[in-house]
This record gives sequence, C-alpha cells and structure tokens, in this order.
Amino acid sequence: MPRKLIIDADPGIGDALAIALAALDPNIDLVGVTASSGCVSGMVATQNILTVMESVDPDKHPRLGASAASRPIFRQGGVDSPGFLDPLRLNGNYGLGTAEIALAQLHNQRESAKLMIDLVKSNPHEVTLLTLGPLTNVAIACELAPDFLDLLQRLVCLGGSVGVGGDVTAAAEFNIFADPISAQSVLQSAATRTLVPLDVSNKTVLSFDQFDRLKQNRRYAFRWFFDELIPFALRVHHEDLGVEGLPLREVTALASIAVPRHFTSQTMSLAIELQGALTRGATVFDQRGIERWQNNIDVIDSVDTHGVLDYLGQIVRND
Repeated sequence: MPRKLIIDADPGIGDALAIALAALDPNIDLVGVTASSGCVSGMVATQNILTVMESVDPDKHPRLGASAASRPIFRQGGVDSPGFLDPLRLNGNYGLGTAEIALAQLHNQRESAKLMIDLVKSNPHEVTLLTLGPLTNVAIACELAPDFLDLLQRLVCLGGSVGVGGDVTAAAEFNIFADPISAQSVLQSAATRTLVPLDVSNKTVLSFDQFDRLKQNRRYAFRWFFDELIPFALRVHHEDLGVEGLPLREVTALASIAVPRHFTSQTMSLAIELQGALTRGATVFDQRGIERWQNNIDVIDSVDTHGVLDYLGQIVRND
C-alpha cells in the first residue's frame, strides 16, 4: 500500500525535484504539499509548488496549502551573520532558476498549517510529514493542535548538521538557521522525529555525466527539470561554489522515506543555538553519554548514495 505523505517546502530547485519525484512515485500517496516561507517568500513558495505540480501533472493531485508570508523568512529580522550565503544565489531570484513561473492562482486556498492538521486528523497515525524547509508551519500546527505530532506516523526533517558545520553560515544549516525557535520547539518535543543532516544529505551528488544519461532517458513529465532547472543548478554550483555536480539533499531526504533500506540512523541528543552571532541555528549534539542530556531524536547517519541515485533514475525513467 502506498505510503501517505505530506511535503512542506519552500521551493528551491531541490525541493521542486523532490516534490515531482514524490508525486510520480507509485509507492507514495502524496496527499498534500504545503508552502513554507524560507529561501523564498511564502507567496512565491505557493506559486512555485503550483508550477511544479502543473509541470508533472500526476494522475492524482495532492491538496495544496498556501503561505501568505510576504518575505523569505530569514530576511524578516535581517541577516547579520558573518559569511551568510544567500540561498537565492543557488536557486535564482524566485527559487526556480530563470524559469518562467506559472501565473495561475491556487483556488480555495488553505493555510498550510491548517491543511496539515486536517489531513493528519483525517488519517491518524498514517501520514508521514517530510519538511524540506524551515519548521515554521509545523510549529504553528502544533500550537493550533497540540496532538498534531502524536497523530503523525512519522516526522522527517531535512536540516541541521552533526559534524560538518553549516551551509548558510559556517555553523548553521539553512532550514534551522531560518527559524531556530520553531526548530527548537519541534525537534526537541516529545514525538517520533527523524533528522536528515548535511553530513548525509550532501553525500549524494548528481554529476554532469549522470545528468546527461538521465536526460537522454527521462520521461516527458521531467522535461522542464532536465531542460531548465537542473542545468541552472549545475552551472551555479560549478561557478559559485566550485562543486562539480549537484548535491541531492532534498531527494536524499525523500529517499530516506521511499527506500529506507539505503539508510541507517542512531538516536542522539539535540539542542539548538538560538541567538549566537556566529552560531545562530547551529545544531548541537551531545554524544558524551551524560545522563542529563536525554536522547531525543533519530538522526540519519549513513546513506548508500548509489541507492539514492538508483531511486532517482527509476522514477525519472519510469522503470
């Protein structure tokens, strides 16, 4: 039976690809996609999700949740962290490279957090929630419905790092940095949660050669990704970061749900830095075994990168 899944995202090219894969994976029942303010504003995130869904046109369309936040969340309080890397450098001004964004509007808009609650309460203990952006919507859902996390089957969050430092700053990964207060309230709560940190999500990289092979055999639904979005991302990662390939962070997070046999995890103790000028958003893991630091989260600690690339290829080619 297909796994019921909600994706909360702030697309971003990586988010867009993961959403498309989930929508076309026959083993996933994508019941909802909700927009979060993150690397783009909530309104742009909503429009980007609608554009992605229209581009792949799955047989079953998920319900879509909208966010009205007018600015990217990390800019609402200003950015004063040294060495800050604006995620729009890697994703384009509106998150999807230089692609033309669809102008169609989302009808019967539902606020993201409220849609999450409705879907989970309609399917108690059956829905996995995958977050690819900041945890703002999840925190709001918990405030509106205190039993929200308990009614999930599983919460999987792309974010943080254990031992490799950050990406948006030297200390912090973007999704945690953008809204550390929400991340603290969600990730340090008493619920079943899994974190996919940079230590693992950065390991699976789509090379130029792999991209060329997939492009030759990709099915029609992915034409936009292989003609515009992924080439833009590959070029920018090469020119701005000197990276020969595209890290598939969001695809890795999705794969941890879709093909979990390719991953291992361990239970760890997590705390989040909220205010440090150099360390805001840093995820701190105490592995010393001190009793007062109770283990509170499952953390993915290894990945079979070939398995993730095989999963990508299977959906893209419709094997």
